[in-house]
Amino acid sequence: MAINGELIYDWNRVDGPELQHRGPAMLDDETLRDGLQSPSVLDPPIEKKIRILHLMEELGIDSVNLGLPGAGPRAQQDVLCLAREIAGAKLRIRPNCAARTIESDIRPIADVVQAAGIPIEAATFLGSSPIRQYAEDWSLDFLLRTTERAVKLTVSLGLPSMYVTEDTTRARPEVIRKLYTTAIDCGARAIVVCDTVGHVTPRGVQSLIRFIREEVVKPTGETVRIDWHGHQDRGLGVANSLAALAAGADQVHGAALGIGERVGNTPMDQLLVNLRLMGAVERDLRKLREYCRVVSEALGVPIPPNYPVVGADAFRTATGVHAAAVIKAFNKNDVELANQVYSGVPSHWFGLDQKIEIGPMSGKSNVIYWLQKRGIQPTDELVEKIFSRAKQADRLLAEDEIMELAANPQSSGGKT
Repeated sequence: MAINGELIYDWNRVDGPELQHRGPAMLDDETLRDGLQSPSVLDPPIEKKIRILHLMEELGIDSVNLGLPGAGPRAQQDVLCLAREIAGAKLRIRPNCAARTIESDIRPIADVVQAAGIPIEAATFLGSSPIRQYAEDWSLDFLLRTTERAVKLTVSLGLPSMYVTEDTTRARPEVIRKLYTTAIDCGARAIVVCDTVGHVTPRGVQSLIRFIREEVVKPTGETVRIDWHGHQDRGLGVANSLAALAAGADQVHGAALGIGERVGNTPMDQLLVNLRLMGAVERDLRKLREYCRVVSEALGVPIPPNYPVVGADAFRTATGVHAAAVIKAFNKNDVELANQVYSGVPSHWFGLDQKIEIGPMSGKSNVIYWLQKRGIQPTDELVEKIFSRAKQADRLLAEDEIMELAANPQSSGGKT
């Protein structure tokens, strides 16, 4: 049966849709740029980056930051290879590249465009907060002149301009207004609002995005895309990104597994999960675990067992009460019921299954179900031996342990 309001009362939707957004919620993947700035990751070979790029495409991610080609020859070569892959494979994903607001960073993007033959947005970034201004000895006049030069150069090179203010969430409103207005006047048609150090809360996000929409973009009369780029320093990356969309941002940024500077970016995988659950996107997310696994292996970032959706324990239980409810649902021949009776995330949406294990907190129903799933007759004697072993253990029983007992039902059920 389909799970509906008769079986789940959804407090998230009492006052209307979970996420009210004026258009499609677009996503920009920063895994191959900001993600690689994590101090703990590997910069993988281009073949693995191409595989990650194709998984982004399969997940329906709208745009991708290919890197910062001005960082050096290898960075520029990798960006070029990725751009050529997008062109050659006719991928739908839209590419962009990061650049400081200096000519030596912007021109390499134009070189890649010329060589690859596809448009690439130039995401030129510049600090905007008073604390950064003080540390750098920057005046507002300097920031405005730098913005004007960078955006005008970008546009003159035929590059779509995505103007980025770093640390926007700690910047003064009059500075934000002047910087973005200058960029828009010079030709920028996308602006990126950044929580560079993970400072803001959802309430602050909504105030800031509304201010930018109503008091910065609207008076220009131009059609300007508003992006949100968040970090995880307070653990609010997903919540802040959803708040940004609710407040009117057009596109939000993230990285696989939340990798990035310090504690990382908003996790792209968790964004996709929440947007799917909210009905804001209708994408096929059965490749989500593969996307996370490939990034994990390529960049050397382990996935914690309790990581949402793609962690090893996300849909796995050995607790008797939990398992009993799931087993009863399975016995009704209703996979959807089984996948939601003890889970807020339907595992089958992501190509995953509920798993019942056996351990010290298990009941006999765990043992019976485990054996039946493997075509093994759950005799009273065998069930009792496995159950007894589990109750004496300090962890879940491994499959080979249980299979050994099943193969030798006369053996002792005691702990070895």
